[in-house]
Amino acid sequence: MESKVILSEEIKTYINENGEIFKGKLLSEAINVSGKIKDILNKGNIDLLKNARRLIFYVVDQKDSELVSFAEQEGIAWATHSLTLALKLEWVQAIRRTLWQIIGSIDESKGIIMERLEYYELEKLINDRIDQFLNSFFLSYSNCKDEMLLKQREMVEHLSVPIIPLSETVSVLPLIGTIDSYRIKIIEEKVLTDIAESRIEKLVIDLSGIAMMEMDVIDHLEKVLAGVSMMGSKAILTGLRPDLVRKMVQAGIRFDKDAETRGTLQETLKKYLNN
Repeated sequence: MESKVILSEEIKTYINENGEIFKGKLLSEAINVSGKIKDILNKGNIDLLKNARRLIFYVVDQKDSELVSFAEQEGIAWATHSLTLALKLEWVQAIRRTLWQIIGSIDESKGIIMERLEYYELEKLINDRIDQFLNSFFLSYSNCKDEMLLKQREMVEHLSVPIIPLSETVSVLPLIGTIDSYRIKIIEEKVLTDIAESRIEKLVIDLSGIAMMEMDVIDHLEKVLAGVSMMGSKAILTGLRPDLVRKMVQAGIRFDKDAETRGTLQETLKKYLNN
């Protein structure tokens, strides 16, 4: 245990006193990253050389909680700025090899590691913690990317629910494409929010552009129409396709309680806009 503490201090002293040598060793071990050091700093304000020191110090001092927290921060930073995982993996492996080179140099000159068992324990201590850093980094990176994709999808889906005001009291919602269980929830949120904010009295929902709608979505649409009615607004459905109507009839679903159904969007708008 004493030799590990001494070695830890020797490693930190070596790195602090031999900054250029340390930098040179790292860059020689990470050929693809070496030419992108400045680009990564400019793009994401990520100082790879400074962070390499930080990682090594956390490892040799066995500061596991700080190591994991640092890895999670790094994962978020790399995901946010769309930096490639291949570069990160190459850089961390270069840090690992450089650290072992430094340990070899220190042991050769000072003979701190005396026994083979001690060396194996040191190897496990260092490599396990670097692997822990990588695992925590990749999990954080993946979670951050998933959150970003979800937010982008929500933004796109909100844009694909265009509620168009035609008068002070009448708006139209033309739906196109495939509506899945995720999208119907977005539609529900957008519809109810807009009714509350814009005081829509009549909402014309045109389904003529719908490519497909599964039974669970049809069932959810029935609940959306009930919500529209509860908000004090009237829903008018237009463009119901024969295959969709057949599904509804077979399932015993009827919209006439909470919505009016009409043929085409054109004739519906002509009726309500002329009133």
